[in-house]
Amino acid sequence: MVVPHHATGARLARHRLADELADVVPPALLADLVAVLAELVGNAVRHADPLPGGVVRVAWRLRPAAEGQRVQLRVTDGGSASGPLMRPSAPEAIDGRGLHIVAGLASRWGVERDGLGQSVWAEFDPAGLTRPDLVIAG
Repeated sequence: MVVPHHATGARLARHRLADELADVVPPALLADLVAVLAELVGNAVRHADPLPGGVVRVAWRLRPAAEGQRVQLRVTDGGSASGPLMRPSAPEAIDGRGLHIVAGLASRWGVERDGLGQSVWAEFDPAGLTRPDLVIAG
């Protein structure tokens, strides 16, 4: 999917992902996927150049695994002078936590660069979805 290199791009991507995967993955995983996709698109808009046409490319792929669906999210933009970095942020800072959120929710994440720009990806393994620090009140 292609979204504008604008704040509305994150909203469009979140809604499309939620609509397409609502009946495919468990609700807890879907919530994590939506949060991470919003961070990745938001970072692309704030910190990277757009692809030609003023857009960001967003993709997701599901692959069957023994424990359930393995999901990969990928956001491709025109790149930036410095790649995505996890940076320390003070407790009172209003930004700087996006990649920490991605790293905390995804099983793994990374960056790939080519001649057109960069792709930031995050993978979610079904076996890694049980987080001991997560408490669900019933």
